[in-house]
Amino acid sequence: MFALTECRIFNGEQWLDDHGVIIANGRISALVPRAAITPEITCHDLGGALLSAGFIDLQLNGCGGVMFNGDISTTTLATMHRTNLASGTTSFLPTLITSPDADMRKAVAAIQDYMATHSHQVLGLHLEGPYTNLKRKGIHPAKLIRSLDDTMLAFLCQHADVITKVTLAPECHHPSHIQTLTAAGIIVAMGHTAATYDEAMQGIAAGVGFATHLYNAMTPTSNGREPGVVGAVFDSPKLYAGIIVDGVHVHDANVRLAHKILGSRLCLVTDATAAAGAPSDFDQFDFCGTTVWVRDGLCVDEHGTLGGSSLTMIAGVRNLVALGIELKEALRMASLYPARAIGQDQDLGSIAVGKVANLVVLSEELTVQATLVNGQFTN
Repeated sequence: MFALTECRIFNGEQWLDDHGVIIANGRISALVPRAAITPEITCHDLGGALLSAGFIDLQLNGCGGVMFNGDISTTTLATMHRTNLASGTTSFLPTLITSPDADMRKAVAAIQDYMATHSHQVLGLHLEGPYTNLKRKGIHPAKLIRSLDDTMLAFLCQHADVITKVTLAPECHHPSHIQTLTAAGIIVAMGHTAATYDEAMQGIAAGVGFATHLYNAMTPTSNGREPGVVGAVFDSPKLYAGIIVDGVHVHDANVRLAHKILGSRLCLVTDATAAAGAPSDFDQFDFCGTTVWVRDGLCVDEHGTLGGSSLTMIAGVRNLVALGIELKEALRMASLYPARAIGQDQDLGSIAVGKVANLVVLSEELTVQATLVNGQFTN
C-alpha cells in the first residue's frame, strides 16, 4: 500500500487539491484529504503535478516503429504498450487493418495470449475492416475488402471475449450480421462507409454503437437534403464516436462542432501508425503492402493519401485544449469516455475507489512525467 500525494488530482469530474490517492493491490483503495493519510503509509510526492486516469486509445494500428499488421505477435503488442506509456496511454485496442482471414485468426490468438498475462493493458482487438466499402477504402488494400461470410461471422462471435470492436460498412451487410455481432457482445462500429443517412440509421437500429474516425472515410453532410453518415452520427442519441485531433484529419472547427453535439460520447483516438513515438529519423513504413512516408508528421502514400497518423494521446489532449476545449473535458475524452464506449468504466477511466490504478502524472505544460499500470510505476 502507498499513497500519491502533493499533486492536483482530476478524478474524472473535478479537480481535488490537498488530497492523496491510496493504492493497494493494483487498485485505488481510497481518495482522501492529505491530512487523513496516516504516517505508516509510504507517500510518493508528485511535486505539484497533475494526476489523471491513464489514457485509453481505441484505435491504434502501431507505434514505436512497429505495425500490428506487420508482425502479429505478443512482441509487437509489448512494443506498442511500452511506447504508449511515454504518451500517458495505459490501455488500448490494437487495431488490425483489412487483412486475410488467416491474419485475423492469428491476431485473435496473439491478443488472447497477451491479455492472459497483462491485465488492463490491451483491452481487446479492434478489427478495422475488411468488411467495408471500396468507395471509402482510404489506404486499405482494395483486394482484401470483402463481405462477412458465415464462417467468419461464427468465428468472430466465438471469440467475443477477445474481439472488442469490429468496424464495417453497414450498407454492405444485412442487419442480421450487425445484430448477431452485437448479441455476442462485440461493439459494431461503422467506418470506411459510403452509406446514405437512411442506411446508416438502419445500421444504428440494428446495433451499430460507434463511429470510427468521425468525418474520415464516411459520407459527409453534403447538403440539407442528404445528411450522410456524419449527419446520422449527430442525429443518434446514443452513438459514440472516435475523432483524430491532429490538425490534419479533422478541421478544428469540425472538432468543436462534433463536441458540441456529441459531448460525452466523443472519444479522442490516435489512429496511430509505426511513426508515433518512433525515433526522429523514422521516415517510412509498410501499411498493408503500401509504402507510407512520414513527412513533417504526416503519414501519406505516394498519392498523398493519409495512412493513419503519428499522433499520440497526450499530443491529442494538448491539441484539444489549444482549440478551446477545457482541460477537464480533454482528459475525459482521452480516458473516461473511451472507457464508457467499450464498457470498461467499471474498472478504468477515472480515479475512484475500487478502480484499477492505471494513472498518468502530467506537468502543468501537459507533458507526461510518469505512468502507473495496475498500481505499479512503469519507469
